[in-house]
Amino acid sequence: MGTPPRVAVVGAGAAGLATLKALADAGVPAVCFEATDTVGGLWVYGSPDSPAYRTLHLNTSKSRTEFADHPMPAHWPDYPDHELVAGYLHDYAHRFGLRDAVRTGHTVTAVTAGDDGRWTVRATGPHGEVTVDVEAVVVANGHNRVPRLPEPGYPGHCAAEQLHSHDYRGPEQLTGRRVLVVGGGNSAMDIAVDASHTARSTLLSLRRGVWVVPKYLLGRPSDTLNGALARRLPWRARQRISQAMLAATVGPAARYGLPTPTHGFLQDHPTLSDGLLSRLTHGAVQARPGIAAFHDHRVEFTDGRVDDVDLVVWCTGYRVAIDFLDPALLGAGADTLALYRHVFHPDAPGLTFVGLMQSTGAAFPLVEAQARLVAAHLAGRYALPDAAAQRAACRAELRAATARWGSRRPAMRVDFDTYLAELGRELTAGARRARAAGAAA
Repeated sequence: MGTPPRVAVVGAGAAGLATLKALADAGVPAVCFEATDTVGGLWVYGSPDSPAYRTLHLNTSKSRTEFADHPMPAHWPDYPDHELVAGYLHDYAHRFGLRDAVRTGHTVTAVTAGDDGRWTVRATGPHGEVTVDVEAVVVANGHNRVPRLPEPGYPGHCAAEQLHSHDYRGPEQLTGRRVLVVGGGNSAMDIAVDASHTARSTLLSLRRGVWVVPKYLLGRPSDTLNGALARRLPWRARQRISQAMLAATVGPAARYGLPTPTHGFLQDHPTLSDGLLSRLTHGAVQARPGIAAFHDHRVEFTDGRVDDVDLVVWCTGYRVAIDFLDPALLGAGADTLALYRHVFHPDAPGLTFVGLMQSTGAAFPLVEAQARLVAAHLAGRYALPDAAAQRAACRAELRAATARWGSRRPAMRVDFDTYLAELGRELTAGARRARAAGAAA
């Protein structure tokens, strides 16, 4: 018999694997439940619930995306494709011996708190239901699994075929079609570019302006420039410098027919694309404002223009779904959850989250840092402040996030560089608290 698990981890994507690695380093036994038949999460093309498509690449550079414990190979391109990234996560799991802790094909159905402070996790697997009792649960199941469509829907009747980007796999789905792509994120730009090479016509509809950033600026991956500034300047100063650089290199959004952003750079997730601006200037993609109404196969836009379409691709994001938790633990919803340092649930000791955030940059280094915080806590080397202090910190953080990002999921928003530095400081502060508590005892 092996050592019984003290911790249950939900999900074996990047966040779950980073958590298993941190727990193993801290000597904390764990079991991980993964619904699919392999590790790697959303990066595994063709895996159930994966939104990966054949032309998918990283939109953050490898040097800003890699785990500190597992650098990406030097000979790789700056922006690897999904196949390389999925292989990288598999290699990470193999190198650090994480696979033995992962029960693939097991879907977590319920996580409940016991009166004794422990947690019961139930999962269904190939041989029926599995139940484990643990001291702590790490929710690392990601939040790009449940497609979200516009609510309420647009007026009128849409007779065109409709597809969410979650179900997009490759350009053959667009061939010969009159395609309308709706959205301003990275997947929208990728799919619009794909469509421009194979569709009969391609329209891109944006209700609001976005900052479109080329993947290279001044001969370097563009996110490395902001990273260099982040070590020296607050985000407002970085914003001014970045906007000036984009004005000089890319020019105004109106030049490409796109709406002008009403928010400043670094006040929403930037959209990275080398191909979109070129395809717009060549007329292969035509920009449109928001949708006013559907009229069967015709779409009316808010500027009065009307176009014929036979395929609408909704790139409208995802709903954060943690259905296995008691709704009482999630308050108004998982995307509004106030977590101490975006990790610890102040009202449910032992319940932690890794990856429940939206970053201005990459995710891997952040989930790695979050996982180290969780592992140090469970190993007794990091102590949390008291519950009142945690809640006060959450309120202050939410006020600052709302001031910066507005009402678009402020509880989940983090600045990549600022947050990574904050987690390092938090680990040090928590270690001091743990030593002080030990000395007092």
